[in-house]
Amino acid sequence: MPSYRSLPITMIETDVTYHKPSQAFKESVDLEDPAIEVMTDFTRVTAISVNPCANLEQARERMISSGVQMLFVSNQYHEVMGLITINDLNGTKPMQVLSENGGKMEDIMVRDIMTPRLKLEALDFSEIQKARVGDLLETFKRMGRQHALVVEKDESDDKQTIRGVLSTTQLSKQLGYEVQSSHMASNIAEMAQGG
Repeated sequence: MPSYRSLPITMIETDVTYHKPSQAFKESVDLEDPAIEVMTDFTRVTAISVNPCANLEQARERMISSGVQMLFVSNQYHEVMGLITINDLNGTKPMQVLSENGGKMEDIMVRDIMTPRLKLEALDFSEIQKARVGDLLETFKRMGRQHALVVEKDESDDKQTIRGVLSTTQLSKQLGYEVQSSHMASNIAEMAQGG
């Protein structure tokens, strides 16, 4: 019969944290490189989320501490309800909510200014796998956004899953120059309506 030993026990030190997966991006890319090289892949890093009932300052602090400019807004079942960006926090949305509803800035919740799930556009992961960085550049210009979600279908249950995110910030870092999305239309539906 094998002999077992009791392992030594230690105390947790002050300021302890936990391991967070990180994705190593290629330092630089050009327009002909595969688009997948600039995608934040949620099979390799953890998506950062916030509760819909968090206030705006809590969302801002979460972005700063996580080093991101976009948060998923998710419920207790980790279902995505929408997303909120740094532009939402710094833009006109909070003032619009105050002018419509009254109250104080600290009363505004993430759910009041987030972009709801039903208004989110996405790119298909199978398309990203075939695309080049130059294709992404054109897509960002057309969408007029700083972020693009990437979705894929789960083969086991045919449900859509957010696989990753593309951002003009990450694209700019890797290209070595600032990428600006056109602000001509806030979404494809507006483009289709000509508004």
